[in-house]
Amino acid sequence: MRGADGYTESMFTMSRLDDFVPANHPLRPIRLWLNEALARMDPVFSRMYESELKGGRPSIAPEKLIRALLLQVLYSIRSERMLMEQISYNMLFRWFVGLAMDDAVWDHSTFSKNRDRLVVHDVIVSLFNETVETARVRGHLSGEHFSGDGTLIQAWAGHKSFVPKTKSNDDSPPDGGAGSQENWHGQKRSNDTHESSTDAQARLFRKSRGTGAMLCYMGRADR
Repeated sequence: MRGADGYTESMFTMSRLDDFVPANHPLRPIRLWLNEALARMDPVFSRMYESELKGGRPSIAPEKLIRALLLQVLYSIRSERMLMEQISYNMLFRWFVGLAMDDAVWDHSTFSKNRDRLVVHDVIVSLFNETVETARVRGHLSGEHFSGDGTLIQAWAGHKSFVPKTKSNDDSPPDGGAGSQENWHGQKRSNDTHESSTDAQARLFRKSRGTGAMLCYMGRADR
């Protein structure tokens, strides 16, 4: 018998967000490590808000902001607006950040208002140091071997945004190398003479001869 295409919502539910996250999901150990590091950073967070102890509306917990920012990096979400949209309906993201099913998400402008505060108090630096210390304690660090791996990370910028600079430089690198000239519709473009109008940090690269050039960032991973 064919089932009906519909559903009826119950007035109450006994499910928890944790029930929807698989036991072997990679975010589970990441969240455990992150919560331990954030707990050790409590004195830093207290200093951040000590000037506001006299009263006022409670702010968004900095721990939640940091968890949300880490999600943005891990899932390559390109804006805070899109990040908050994801958190509003993605139960995995709500669980990771620490929001209940019926908790309202904050406005994306909250990140802009708190970014300076995070920078002034070196919150991200402290989190990085806590991460390194956790890795050292768990025996994940070693000085016996070191290697570097370079890769290209494609930028969110199109070829049409790669326009001539205000002042051109005729000293272009030889064809075939990083930043080599590429002919689009009869126009030669290079990193010396052109730049992206939407992402000034993007550079023109191609991985090998015979492949098209892309606007990318040069990434490096050391281990």
